[in-house]
Amino acid sequence: MSSTPLRRTALDALHRSLGATMTDFAGWDMPLRYGSERDEHNAVRTGAGLFDLSHMGEITVSGPQAAALLDHALVGDLGGVAPGRARYTMICREDGGILDDLIVYRLAGTEYLVVANASNAQVVLDALVERAAGFDAEVRDDRDAYALIAVQGPESPGILASLSDARLDGLKYYAGLPGTVAGVPALIARTGYTGEDGFELFVKPEHAVELWQALTKAGEGAGLVPCGLSCRDTLRLEAGMPLYGHELSTSLTPFDAGLGRVVKFGKEGDFVGRAALTEAASRAATNPPRVLVGLVAEGRRVPRAGYAVVVGGEVIGEVTSGAPSPTLGRPIAMAYVDAAHSAPGTPGVGVDIRGSHEPYEVVALPFYKRQK
Repeated sequence: MSSTPLRRTALDALHRSLGATMTDFAGWDMPLRYGSERDEHNAVRTGAGLFDLSHMGEITVSGPQAAALLDHALVGDLGGVAPGRARYTMICREDGGILDDLIVYRLAGTEYLVVANASNAQVVLDALVERAAGFDAEVRDDRDAYALIAVQGPESPGILASLSDARLDGLKYYAGLPGTVAGVPALIARTGYTGEDGFELFVKPEHAVELWQALTKAGEGAGLVPCGLSCRDTLRLEAGMPLYGHELSTSLTPFDAGLGRVVKFGKEGDFVGRAALTEAASRAATNPPRVLVGLVAEGRRVPRAGYAVVVGGEVIGEVTSGAPSPTLGRPIAMAYVDAAHSAPGTPGVGVDIRGSHEPYEVVALPFYKRQK
């Protein structure tokens, strides 16, 4: 029985030389951690972390009707995004179920870069190609055209500024501009998935190693460390950011996930899923089925995805993500719970951890918000 070999990023040999523990993530061989995931997590909160995100799926949409195609295919208003800016959005099925959450960058007037999650890149590509019928626009699979390196943490602007002539001071959150970093041409985006200030650098794969090494050297005095996917998960969990396959899925609409704000009913033209999402919006306003909340443990036991949330002996929800929180010093979780038990401080809430009902406090998300 032959299995498909794992895909490797342009930085694969470098990760191994740094002693990374590698793991299969969505068909890619990716660094899970280099040493202590707690130390990597804390470095991003206090200094800076360097991530290889080359497994993400880049899709270029271009042509005279690129904006119209994206407005039809996605739930957001992409025609309203100014060149050089980015938007968080989603692609849904006709029944409103979420196929993926995306970041879309408008690179120029008629050129967009859609960045999908690694696990959904092919699904998103196929859906965009199918939905492009009748539009004067081209959908191009650019997954092999980019390596993606992220620098995240309070020291990241200083580290990047020392290597780039780009005007980073004026680069707002969710904006991107072309520039050079350590002599390497890059799309420099002020985006991230950690709850900290930071940048994501889209470069050609052949430039990835020299860029990584230059960033490592520039960050030596600023506490920069290489970081794996494990701490990326605890960082995004503390920041209350959803992960596809956990907080988001085809069985949920954006309104079920508490992210109805990404659906723009006011944009021109019809879009895939509009009718179902209109219904979902009114349902969420009057009678929300379940609400996404934060849970903080009173004890030390860590909840995992799929564990039941209980009150009294009754199941009132399900954990979607859980982990020890290095910043809070206690286990935390995100969970969908019945609306009646979703208010912060709701008494008697617990998580069923292998038959034992462990007490948890319901809190508003996010668990952590950086000081600006």
